[in-house]
Amino acid sequence: MEEKLILEKVRVGDATAFALLYDRYWLKVYNFAQLYITSSSEVSEVVQDVFVKVWESRDTFDETKNFDGFLFIITRNIIFNYSRRYFNELNFRMTALKGFENSYDMEAELDAADLKNYIDRLITQLPPQRQRIFRMSREQHLTNKEIAEQCAVTEKAIERQITLALKFIKDNLPLFIVFMG
Repeated sequence: MEEKLILEKVRVGDATAFALLYDRYWLKVYNFAQLYITSSSEVSEVVQDVFVKVWESRDTFDETKNFDGFLFIITRNIIFNYSRRYFNELNFRMTALKGFENSYDMEAELDAADLKNYIDRLITQLPPQRQRIFRMSREQHLTNKEIAEQCAVTEKAIERQITLALKFIKDNLPLFIVFMG
């Protein structure tokens, strides 16, 4: 069936057409997500979330426009959110470890301090502009818009730099875990 016809049917809620759309694009989304997420279960979650989002926003897309572009934007945003969630979860764990100061064991505190130091060292390995943007985001708690204004670039460029920084940190954390384990 022609893509335009499938999209028209999906837009009006045809589940069979949606299944065809899924069959046609799921592997493309999966392969793209694998470039940024290493866990196959998380990649599968991304694919699922992408197609849930496609279904939820089916009445907003225009079947005369490029569906690949629409799908790419949704996929990119979901991957970015996963990366942000991963970093926030890591940050939360570090904060939680620091919160046990009164009843801590020395080993746990050393591990948390070592992890923070390791992440700080990783950040220094980023290209200077990416490092600056990442620090503005995480240490100064500036919004992407504020950072974009200060750096005279677009918010999308800021999002990309933060995503690349998070990917670099995530890709290099397993080395720390192996070393400390």
